[in-house]
Amino acid sequence: MKLHLTDRSSKLNSSFTARLNRFPHFLKLWHYHSELELILIVKSKGTKFIGDSVLKFDEGEVLLLGENLPHMFFNEEEYFSQNSNLIAEAIVIHFKKEFLKCIPEMNHISKLFERANHGIHFIKPRDEIIAAFKKILDLNNDFEKTLLFIQLLNSLAGQKDYKLLVSIGFSNTFVKDEVGKLDKVYQYIFNNFNKPISLKNVADIANMNESAFSRLFKKINKKPFSKYLNEIRIGYACKLLIENKYNIASICFESGYNNLSNFNRQFKSITSFSPSEYLKKHINI
Repeated sequence: MKLHLTDRSSKLNSSFTARLNRFPHFLKLWHYHSELELILIVKSKGTKFIGDSVLKFDEGEVLLLGENLPHMFFNEEEYFSQNSNLIAEAIVIHFKKEFLKCIPEMNHISKLFERANHGIHFIKPRDEIIAAFKKILDLNNDFEKTLLFIQLLNSLAGQKDYKLLVSIGFSNTFVKDEVGKLDKVYQYIFNNFNKPISLKNVADIANMNESAFSRLFKKINKKPFSKYLNEIRIGYACKLLIENKYNIASICFESGYNNLSNFNRQFKSITSFSPSEYLKKHINI
């Protein structure tokens, strides 16, 4: 499964975009983008894959995803039936993290954006939040629409009942050094994580020797390259387990491991569960 970089930037010289997505099913695309994504699931249900988190989603959910956080919303099989009349519908707002950054009075909202790096699921969002999502689509006045969006963010920043979706150990922030040396490395990792990848492979892509690359990667990502790669692979393995289409041995190889004992060891180290325990825990969610 390739991770795709998508463009969610505004084509209208606007600080944010808001649209209604309404399709027979959501796009089955494991992707990321530099914009934050605020979502209201209006209609639909299925499984959401956000970083290393694999959970069910349902109507009425409100989520905020940080910049460059990989995600995919996969509808249940009934949505793909040839005779299905089901509709997947969501209101989606995209914006850059710099939005409101230079306004001190909005510091609480900036902190909300920081939490979004781990993906936020707002539990039982208030009626005013749901209403604001829907009203934003109806407003034609850009000034009024922007004010309403700020009010929506303010309400979300004040909501205390929420859940962070992505584990602390999983970091896909795509933090860049000052000259962007690792851009191509990240792309290579996400396109090839289920194949053999050596430290030399990625160091060569960055045009660095292995020691220098290791120091830079750890400085930027706060973890060694090997741990970063294992987290990506285990996140993908979690997705395959929840789909329940492959046995654990097959998932081991599909995720980039050639040794089942190493796969089991890395899986438990990252998730605190064995693959079979993880499957039992999530299959009935």
